[in-house]
Amino acid sequence: MPESKPRKKPAYVPPPASAKPKGNPPWLVPTMLTLMIVGLIWIVVTYVTRTEWPLPIGNWNLAIGFAFVIAGFSLTTRWR
Repeated sequence: MPESKPRKKPAYVPPPASAKPKGNPPWLVPTMLTLMIVGLIWIVVTYVTRTEWPLPIGNWNLAIGFAFVIAGFSLTTRWR
């Protein structure tokens, strides 16, 4: 029985390694930490001063604080 010819595949050439690994942009960590801290402070201040200085936005304060915190945590996905 005749044997089939093997296929010729091109040799694998790995992509060139970059000389310097990619790092974080300089704005990433300060922005991430600032957003998380501002969100935490917003929530705490809202609950501490709720009876003394009620803000006109009502119960949305919790959502605003969590939006800051979630925005900060979403930036952590870009951190290397």
